[in-house]
Amino acid sequence: MHPVEFWIEHLSLLPHPEGGFYKETYRSPEELDHRQLPPRYKGARNFSTAIYFLLRAQDRSVFHRIQSDELWHFYAGTTLLIYVLTSDGLKIHRLGADPLQGDALQVLIPAGCWFGAIVEKPDSYALCGCTVAPGFDFADFEMAERDELLKAFPDQEDIIMKLT
Repeated sequence: MHPVEFWIEHLSLLPHPEGGFYKETYRSPEELDHRQLPPRYKGARNFSTAIYFLLRAQDRSVFHRIQSDELWHFYAGTTLLIYVLTSDGLKIHRLGADPLQGDALQVLIPAGCWFGAIVEKPDSYALCGCTVAPGFDFADFEMAERDELLKAFPDQEDIIMKLT
């Protein structure tokens, strides 16, 4: 397993506003006009986008949401725990390479759900990819407000405090 510094340098990863590191690797040259999209989109969107995303054990991906479905892919490192808050409560996904531990190589985060992530093991990292369709636009990116999440999900105080 390569050290985390190898991936950050080799893939030219940059700090991400939600935590961790990223690099956009694909943005479809074709777009959907905003009239072809649901009203939650305020403008045209590319068909699809993709990024590398790396989270170290000392990092966290704070709760945030976007307006599109986001498909996560596992590439290297150790298991990433993705916490998703929905109307049904908390769902914890294990993105990783060990199916005997309940890991999945791909995890779907539905549009509009609050989610955040941490690396399961200390002194490790998770290198992933994220594919978004319709494509990601920072206009669709919303960071969670702690008080709002606590009001909406009072039973999830521990994880909300950790990931906001």
